[in-house]
Amino acid sequence: MHRRHPLHPAPAPAPVPVPVPRRKVAAAAASQEWLVVPPAGDSRAGEFGRHRIMEMTGLPARDLRVLDPLLSYPSTILGRDRAIVLNLEHVKAIVTAAEVLVRDPSNPRLQPFLLELHARLALPDASIANLATDGGDETEQGGQGSVPMPALGTPGCAKNQPFEFKVLEVCLEHTCKCMESETLALEKEAYPALDELATRVSTRNLEHVRQIKSRLVELLARVQKVRDDIERLLDDDADMSELYLTRKFAFQGADESPGRVESNKRASADHDDKEEEDHGDETESSGDESSAHVKPDIQELEMLLEAYFVQVDGTLNKLCHLNDYVDDTEKYIEMMLDEQQNRLLQTGVMLTTATVVVTAGIVVVSLFGMNIHIDLMKDPETPEMASIKNMKFWETTWGTVAGCAAIYFLLIYAGKKSKYLK
Repeated sequence: MHRRHPLHPAPAPAPVPVPVPRRKVAAAAASQEWLVVPPAGDSRAGEFGRHRIMEMTGLPARDLRVLDPLLSYPSTILGRDRAIVLNLEHVKAIVTAAEVLVRDPSNPRLQPFLLELHARLALPDASIANLATDGGDETEQGGQGSVPMPALGTPGCAKNQPFEFKVLEVCLEHTCKCMESETLALEKEAYPALDELATRVSTRNLEHVRQIKSRLVELLARVQKVRDDIERLLDDDADMSELYLTRKFAFQGADESPGRVESNKRASADHDDKEEEDHGDETESSGDESSAHVKPDIQELEMLLEAYFVQVDGTLNKLCHLNDYVDDTEKYIEMMLDEQQNRLLQTGVMLTTATVVVTAGIVVVSLFGMNIHIDLMKDPETPEMASIKNMKFWETTWGTVAGCAAIYFLLIYAGKKSKYLK
């Protein structure tokens, strides 16, 4: 057995690295910055993980991906059992009946929205109600028997407006303002650029208009998506009723007892069907017809969405008008280019015709310039013969020129008569 020398002690064992738990790393990576704004009190900012947000709002992970800034999801408004998911331009928030969670509050584009949200929530309902007129008070007193839901835009409607509708209104208002400001800035830049391009076609003007059109197409798609989403909610009463979070929580306990009564009614109806089939069928059919005509009370939200639908639709009409103006300018430029091309083609035809005519004259000159012994080429013996030869030379020269010019004008006249030339 080998023994180690006492002067050479055994080496110390290497330190074992302490592994970092993967759960902590994943939790740190999954944490996201949120701003929690309650109806009353100070807001608080913090980092919450995805599972914590799911516990607070009751949303599935699929809905949280809609609010991920790294993923390009279009604008949408989703109504769920316990929360409303808002993805409107750069505003990404989750609204519940008790608070609103705003994603990425450090974004500088969100500062006007957050200021408006705090100002709207800090405004007490009593101060808003004091702005109501006497006619609004009479409307509220006259409706005590039926307890109607106050419509948006009427006096006293802000007094009973739920928390989720206040937040939804601020989000829609901020989104409409942002899209309207972008539309106005684009119009201010686009119309002079298009007029300048129509006046003078150049590479710089074409590049400028190309950039404007790319911005126009992008903005038009964004505004169209917001408009379609609001229109989808207006067309579906069930989706609008899902946005009433305060009402659902207020009547959550009251909805259970009618369910039990309904189950007892169905059990008794089944027992009666066994005894009297005809009578049971008529009762069931009448009950189905009456339930089919039940419509939820969504007047307040419907008027809220209609007001902002009109604003978004107006912005969309401006963008469509600008898009039509761009298309008209492009067609006008194409017509100008086609006209210039036609002029160049006509000029080419005229030059080609002149070349052919000159070539005919050159043929005549070439014939007379050939080294052939004829009487015309002999040296004159007397002054009379010299003058005769000189006269024949000029007659031939001017005759050739006149013949070429006549042929040229004849060809041009034939081209204009056949409408090939203007």
